[in-house]
Amino acid sequence: MFIDKVKIYVAAGKGGDGAVAFHREKYVAAGGPDGGDGGNGGSVVVRINDNLSTLLDFRYKRKYTAQSGVDGSGCRCKGKRGDDLIIQVPRGTVIRDAKTNRIIADMSGGEDFVLAKGGRGGWGNKHFATPTRQLPRFAKGGLPGEEREVILELKLLADVGLVGFPNVGKSTLLSVTSNARPKIANYHFTTLFPNLGVIYVDEGVSFVMADIPGIIEGAAEGAGLGHDFLRHIDRCRLLLHIVDVSGSEARDPVEDFDKICAELHDYDVDLSNRPMIVAANKCDLLLPESDNLERLRRHVEELGCEFYEISAATTQGTRRLMQIVAERLRELPPIAVYEPDYVKPLEEAGDPSELEIEHYGDTWVISGAWMERLLSDVNFDDYESRMYFDRQLHKCGLFQRLEDMGIQDGETVSIYNWEFEYQR
Repeated sequence: MFIDKVKIYVAAGKGGDGAVAFHREKYVAAGGPDGGDGGNGGSVVVRINDNLSTLLDFRYKRKYTAQSGVDGSGCRCKGKRGDDLIIQVPRGTVIRDAKTNRIIADMSGGEDFVLAKGGRGGWGNKHFATPTRQLPRFAKGGLPGEEREVILELKLLADVGLVGFPNVGKSTLLSVTSNARPKIANYHFTTLFPNLGVIYVDEGVSFVMADIPGIIEGAAEGAGLGHDFLRHIDRCRLLLHIVDVSGSEARDPVEDFDKICAELHDYDVDLSNRPMIVAANKCDLLLPESDNLERLRRHVEELGCEFYEISAATTQGTRRLMQIVAERLRELPPIAVYEPDYVKPLEEAGDPSELEIEHYGDTWVISGAWMERLLSDVNFDDYESRMYFDRQLHKCGLFQRLEDMGIQDGETVSIYNWEFEYQR
């Protein structure tokens, strides 16, 4: 099954918490704090696998989470770093942000890409020892890893894209000019997914050609199969437009040519301006009295496109056509690589002014991202750490907000799993 677009959720590992520990050794007085740091969380890394040609694996698994870091321990032992999670994708996969649809990365080169970075491990209490605070009984918690929802979109890496109506001979042309073996039959939509073939023209001269499933009128709006697979010719440097001039299906070749060009324009204006070579196929079936070939030739040449006659079924003119294509490719720039346009938002540490305060009888409930982060750094068993917590609440203006809302002495302030009695 050919799957070329999926949405997945990725989450990097959380950093391990720092340790609260003290050095104890016989005959060593006042050993002091020696709590180790937590290990960093594992990252989610995207890697190219040239043995893959579809995103099928992502259809059955949509959530990917890296390993968290291990907490620190005594004797200044740092926690183990979480293992990275490697996600393998086919070459040519474009990663987009699911919310903005902007490009995060184009997996067309050979380097790995860190899609979600692991959280940093928290500091152990050894970092907080000072001349006036020699026994800190608190440590920092590990930070959460990045998480995001992304869209993986496969855009085939091909030099040449075969376009044209269904059953005009695109698959036949690919089969007689390369080692590709696409399904061939005398009915529409025989090809249900793109096929790639490597065309060897001469020693050291070759290119990749993609057979795009039949595009029909209205494809840019979702009709037929063309809408699903038009993205695979986005990178193509050259379009090879195959037109059936035999009239075997009672269609006019000039109208067919114009309709396909219109669909390319509606899908992407830049695509419609891509260099194009037109090949009139099934010339061996052309009736002597038919003027289809000459009418199409005049129409195409007036538009400035090169025109060639072939018969894919008998291989007439196919080798010469491939040589012409190879010559044109030498003059064209390399396959396009998409530049990222996604702007990563600033790290959301939370804003204390955005803390939510809810009042239920004599209980005041406080919540918010800033508060969660503060709580991860506080050890309520330690007096100095509690004083730090109190100073931060004063500093952020929370107490003033509570008093302005009418809190009274003795009422309960609930902050997640902790409850305090309010005193002015």
